[in-house]
Amino acid sequence: MNIADVAPPLIRFTCLSLIAAFSLLSPVNAQVSQPPSATRQPQPIDPNDPNNLRPISQNNSILSIEGGQRLLKESDDAVSAQKYDLAAKKLLEARQVFNQLSNFYQDLNSSFSGIDNSVSDSQRKKALETAQLRDEATYRLALVHRALNQSELAVPLLVQIIKSQNPTRDLGKKAYQQLLELGFVDTPYPRQGTTSSSPK
Repeated sequence: MNIADVAPPLIRFTCLSLIAAFSLLSPVNAQVSQPPSATRQPQPIDPNDPNNLRPISQNNSILSIEGGQRLLKESDDAVSAQKYDLAAKKLLEARQVFNQLSNFYQDLNSSFSGIDNSVSDSQRKKALETAQLRDEATYRLALVHRALNQSELAVPLLVQIIKSQNPTRDLGKKAYQQLLELGFVDTPYPRQGTTSSSPK
């Protein structure tokens, strides 16, 4: 028998076998390469994306009073463990959160002033509350810098507190006392007899 007479049928048989095999495999490959949309996991939303329109949950969002207070708690834990670098990082983040919140609430207060006094007053109170929390976080950050022998970082923070709080308020007095202990200032305040001699 001539090989030329046998080759064409053999080739046809091989081609048909391959086509049949590919036709059986193609549905499996399709399932692997194109998973159903129902099984796809949702992508996380980047909180730093300005186009993120997801509503803020006050319990979970970092941009909230609760979020700032969580950072303060984490800083306390770090101080207790003598992890002062971590404490400084957490306090800096808390300070930034409270500062942003205070600015936002102040902007809302200004926007509603003369339009709706109830809304304006509510935002003003929140601006004052978050500003107080910011100054407290700043004071604690200054103390951590002192513990790390970083007086050059502590001094500007203490001066900012006095400017924000006023020297006559408790936190302002404590900040000034820290400056006195650091040797940045040399005149005690309040001086003895200052309060008693002031008019009532």
